[in-house]
Amino acid sequence: MGELFRSEEMTLAQLFLQSEAAYCCVSELGELGKVQFRDLNPDVNVFQRKFVNEVRRCEEMDRKLRFVEKEIRKANIPIMDTGENPEVPFPRDMIDLEANFEKIENELKEINTNQEALKRNFLELTELKFILRKTQQFFDEMADPDLLEESSSLLEPNEMGRGTPLRLGFVAGVINRERIPTFERMLWRVCRGNVFLRQAEIENPLEDPVTGDYVHKSVFIIFFQGDQLKNRVKKICEGFRASLYPCPETPQERKEMASGVNTRIDDLQMVLNQTEDHRQRVLQAAAKNIRVWFIKVRKMKAIYHTLNLCNIDVTQKCLIAEVWCPVTDLDSIQFALRRGTEHSGSTVPSILNRMQTNQTPPTYNKTNKFTCGFQNIVDAYGIGTYREINPAPYTIITFPFLFAVMFGDFGHGILMTLFAVWMVLRESRILSQKNENEMFSTVFSGRYIILLMGIFSIYTGLIYNDCFSKSLNIFGSSWSVRPMFDGYNWTEETLRGNPVLQLNPAVLGVFGGPYPFGIDPVRALIFCMSNTKFFNCKPEVRELK
Repeated sequence: MGELFRSEEMTLAQLFLQSEAAYCCVSELGELGKVQFRDLNPDVNVFQRKFVNEVRRCEEMDRKLRFVEKEIRKANIPIMDTGENPEVPFPRDMIDLEANFEKIENELKEINTNQEALKRNFLELTELKFILRKTQQFFDEMADPDLLEESSSLLEPNEMGRGTPLRLGFVAGVINRERIPTFERMLWRVCRGNVFLRQAEIENPLEDPVTGDYVHKSVFIIFFQGDQLKNRVKKICEGFRASLYPCPETPQERKEMASGVNTRIDDLQMVLNQTEDHRQRVLQAAAKNIRVWFIKVRKMKAIYHTLNLCNIDVTQKCLIAEVWCPVTDLDSIQFALRRGTEHSGSTVPSILNRMQTNQTPPTYNKTNKFTCGFQNIVDAYGIGTYREINPAPYTIITFPFLFAVMFGDFGHGILMTLFAVWMVLRESRILSQKNENEMFSTVFSGRYIILLMGIFSIYTGLIYNDCFSKSLNIFGSSWSVRPMFDGYNWTEETLRGNPVLQLNPAVLGVFGGPYPFGIDPVRALIFCMSNTKFFNCKPEVRELK
């Protein structure tokens, strides 16, 4: 019981680990979680330590896994999390893991590159299909005599008088819909009104092959005369990032090209579907194991980081480490070292030697799922010195009670208690779901704190006779005004002539005895004017309400 009120008794121990067994021994100590390693190489740069290359390899594997996870989330594929804690891979297994992650990354990058190229080609063919369709409508409309009169400004007066044949050039393309007004004004000003622009919206948005976003676009065709205007028009189209496509001049050629484009679109759509199916299969296979891979890689990285804290003897056959550990857990630490030595296959046992030191040990307070939240509240204000009295056990009572004294609402306390009970009853399922919502995770970690706050709020709410900010009258008030009229000569004139009147408990029947539990409901009438020090906090809360 004393361990609850004071931090654990700690000791400094020296570990002698054989080089071939050090990895497995540190792994077992990490799973145990009862030791704190000291850095025996404080003057050595982190890039010059023995296991820096292994740490870099683990970081590279972690980067590849993050890339795969990003692709999985982009494809909206659920990541399977069984909640298992996989064993740490042996150092010799790192090569297989690296090869596997390299294969998956390269395959995904190749698929993404090919898919992007196919989507870009598909977009170009789709835009060309709409251009051929819309330009045919434009040319059909241009055959209308009224439209020919509108475009007569492109003809010079002497050409109209001579009746010479007119050859108009044109370019067709696709541009983002929101750029059309600016694009049209720029053409008009630069070309001085000597171009004829027709545009039509594409009904369905088109997918951008790079970003994956859907963009609304429009088809346009520009008629002009002369190479000078042609160059100006093309430069303006280039500046507005419009895509230009070749468009045949005769209806027959446009029809033949449209037929070929539709055939190519169908073939390309089939290839895109097959590519997406292959990508989905790769990502779904990775989604089943990526959580386990993350745990394995990060455990390996943590082990090599810890090994970099150790010192190497002159023979290069032994690693020396210094750790702080609880005295009560020395046996379990010894057992973990033996288990790690057996897993490594080493015949030389690892040695733990307790050391005498004048240094102040670190503070370690044992907690469980109930006391952890209260200990975190205390540690947020400051961690006590070694073997100092731990205030967390007292906080289990004082913190929820002080909250309830200020909160003091029976109804809201029931709601808090029910919510906390729900989290406590379903804590195993919630923990297995690995909820990534930071707000909910914070509330869930304090579920036992909320439970006690709710219970104490119910208690203080009953004392205050307060439920959802409304006073309760469960047993009826112990005070009565009628006896003051019957036996104390109060009249209607007395009430009208005195702004303040006081009940006299000496009059028989005025005071019927103490209220059975909590505050008498009659106090609700004068609560905000009460000067009782015990209830000073409550009127302030009521005034805020």
